[in-house]
Amino acid sequence: MNTLFAIALVFVGCCSNVVFLELLVRDFPGCGNIVTFAQFAFIALEGFIFETHFGRKKPHIPLSNYVIMVTMFFTVSVINNYALNFNIAMPLYSASKYLSIMLVSLGIFICTIMSAKQVSVEKGATEEDGFYAFMHWILGIAMLTFALLMSARMGIFQETLYKKYGKHSKEALFYNHFLPLPGFLLLSTDIYRHAVLFSQSLEIPVIGQSVPVMWLYLLMNVITQYVCIRGVFILTTECASLTVTLVVTLRKFLSLIISILYFHNPFTAWHWVGTAVVFLGTLLYTEVWSSIRAAMKGEKADKKAE
Repeated sequence: MNTLFAIALVFVGCCSNVVFLELLVRDFPGCGNIVTFAQFAFIALEGFIFETHFGRKKPHIPLSNYVIMVTMFFTVSVINNYALNFNIAMPLYSASKYLSIMLVSLGIFICTIMSAKQVSVEKGATEEDGFYAFMHWILGIAMLTFALLMSARMGIFQETLYKKYGKHSKEALFYNHFLPLPGFLLLSTDIYRHAVLFSQSLEIPVIGQSVPVMWLYLLMNVITQYVCIRGVFILTTECASLTVTLVVTLRKFLSLIISILYFHNPFTAWHWVGTAVVFLGTLLYTEVWSSIRAAMKGEKADKKAE
């Protein structure tokens, strides 16, 4: 039951989060730092109040282990959001399990690269500009790939800690967001600059008050991110790291599809190919084919018995 609940949180939270993230980056493509800071600050504050009871509750897992986990988590979060500056469309047991992950990743790659090509065409870039834009995009893809690998490694590390110290997903969620906060001092200039830009954005009425629309988008992004990351941390206590990686990767694919549909971006034949490959990889991972074959063998055995 906890597993299904966690998966629901991941898909609902993360897929709605991507809509508000794209609304933010469409006007301010370099706003990744302020988005990351707002997410970390909100989740850290919530955990400080409700998980640690204002610092009175001691952690079950030693802080030295959290420092290692936090280093990986902070790196993944910053790189994921900073990669938005590189024209990325908004959008890891047995051998069959690894093959399924490769298929899902291939499907996402196909969809992403086709969306990136459309961005270049729409901007009317020259051949030379297109080359530099493509190399810029490749750098962004490399950053996301590194973040995905780092995220998978962090999942394995979390799995090891939970086996040794027990499952404490809310505690891990708090320390992973609280400990890195001083690191944002290095990004303070950029965060302040975007805070000023957000305050100068179009104002809309909210409960009788005029609120800059970008701050409203940021608030909704932070809330949906909390729902998403809460689901991910619950999932790490219930499933193997490879399963968690698959769920997160599928979520990213679904977010890409929602982005394409919601913002009326073109959905080409290559996007359908990528979708089919992701679907095939998912079926392979969940061993649907094995279940179908087992059911068919059972039916044949029943007929012979009759």
